[in-house]
Amino acid sequence: MSNCIMNLSLSPKVIKRVECLRHLQSQHDELEAQFLEERKALEAKYQKLFQPLYTKRCEIVNGLKEVDGVMSAELYSIEEDQATKEKGVPEFWFTAMKTQEVLAEEIKGQDEGALKFLKDIKWSRLQSPEGFKLEFYFNPCPYFKNYVLTKTYHIIDESDPILSQAIGTEIEWYPGKCLTKKVVKKKPRIGSKKTKTITTLKICESFFTFFNPPHIPESVDDLDDDAYDELQDRIEHDYDVG
Repeated sequence: MSNCIMNLSLSPKVIKRVECLRHLQSQHDELEAQFLEERKALEAKYQKLFQPLYTKRCEIVNGLKEVDGVMSAELYSIEEDQATKEKGVPEFWFTAMKTQEVLAEEIKGQDEGALKFLKDIKWSRLQSPEGFKLEFYFNPCPYFKNYVLTKTYHIIDESDPILSQAIGTEIEWYPGKCLTKKVVKKKPRIGSKKTKTITTLKICESFFTFFNPPHIPESVDDLDDDAYDELQDRIEHDYDVG
């Protein structure tokens, strides 16, 4: 229909120019598709080249490998401060996250103890479906049983990323150690027939809610404007943090 209207309103010379512009756009789309394929291959190539560096970083941070120029602990005198004998770089990832503006806002006071057990973070690209995965590796800690917490993002269009799904690890909290919920106790109102204290769980702000991402429904037709905007904001924020 749009072509018919255009043909009626434009002169033959202008129509010919428009057709030329369409052809140019088609050529552009073909080159862009080629660019995206080559970019994927280039990113994959350099991801492999980066990997040995990440491995060495992990070994140094966790005290598995020493760097040149650092004396062995046996060479220090007994009077030397104990800090000089520490292995690796204590609290490296916790410090890195606290100095990153977006992540620092997500970390609450109760999270800090658990994040100090974080020993490595890994990123990897997904091919089918498109997206990426984050893996958080922890030393044994008193907060949860998991040694690895993962967050996976599935993307629809990589050239203009649209998040289709985010999946996080279910955290196995030790009793009384959950950082994403807190116990709230309410005493019965004066004059109430109930005498027992009411205990409820309340969701609280925590970095670890990152592993429980907002659910993206198949259809948003049933959501009113406010609910849709709120969901959209949560999804965008979750993706930004990732």
